[in-house]
Amino acid sequence: MALRKLPWRDLVCGESIRGFEFPSRFYATKVNLRKLRPMILKRIEKRAQFYPVRATIPVAKEVLVARNALFQGVSILLNSIPIMACKFCPEIFIGEQGHLIQTCWGYKHRAKNRVHEWVRGGLDDILVPVQAFHLHNMFQRVITHNQRFDFERVPAVLELCWQAGADPHDENLSSSNWSLEDANDSVHVGESLSPSDLSFVAEKTLNAWETLRSGVEKLLLVYPVKVCKHCSEVHVGPSGHKARLCGVFKYESWRGTHFWMKATVDDLVPPKIVWSQRPQDPPVLVNEGRKFYGHVPAVLDLCSKGGARVPAKYNCMMKVQGLSGPVNSEISRSIRENIPGQQ
Repeated sequence: MALRKLPWRDLVCGESIRGFEFPSRFYATKVNLRKLRPMILKRIEKRAQFYPVRATIPVAKEVLVARNALFQGVSILLNSIPIMACKFCPEIFIGEQGHLIQTCWGYKHRAKNRVHEWVRGGLDDILVPVQAFHLHNMFQRVITHNQRFDFERVPAVLELCWQAGADPHDENLSSSNWSLEDANDSVHVGESLSPSDLSFVAEKTLNAWETLRSGVEKLLLVYPVKVCKHCSEVHVGPSGHKARLCGVFKYESWRGTHFWMKATVDDLVPPKIVWSQRPQDPPVLVNEGRKFYGHVPAVLDLCSKGGARVPAKYNCMMKVQGLSGPVNSEISRSIRENIPGQQ
């Protein structure tokens, strides 16, 4: 009741009440943004003089070398290790046959919890392409909707390295640093490498994957990259573009402006998580044991099947020491029906 009897001007002026002080508020006058616009634009132009940062140029070059080695290694491994991709959703599986786990979305998300329909997969199924607009200058004007065809679309990692000071067209960076050119030239479609060469390629590919992700993570601490909250659109720059190409639910025909937020490594280098088949698991993963199976990035699963040793930090995700799940007569019958020769 004592507070109600005090005049409001005493509260605003900052007088103390029972040991509590109320700070006074001073509201600034209105600012004319039109007068400040030239100063803001001039400050943005001066900020471009500090980029690229010299300390990040070696990191960007290392990322380019790792990216080229990764694509080269995965292409070689796919000649010896089969990969299956779902016909109606982005699910993939590293192996000769797909699994029986009911996680298919169906065409345009019209179905749910269905068995996948498997077809032969390729390079883009493992290394998901992420495109971005190629900017002439890091701090140039924002790309409008009518200018969306005036700028070239390039891989987001290459755009990030280009803004960091590396030249993607440099011949020294385009060639990988591991000597397996002879084996790469001798491998054709339908042929396979020897076990020792396959293990060598898998180890180098795994190292390139880890180097690529760690390098991109370092560059993201210096250079701003944006990603849309509702879709997978990526923009390398201090502010996103204004091209109205966003579908809020991805599969709808509505197109609107993007809602930009800070990007992470997974946005530029998607890990593409797949089901991990362990030695204690059945020959075909079934839906009844989905709670027991582990997960792993597709590149790591491909390299592990090629003979590479997966780092220990992925053991928890892969559930290396976990149980294989219940096995009953129905599961055994479904496995026999889907594996020829086991009757």
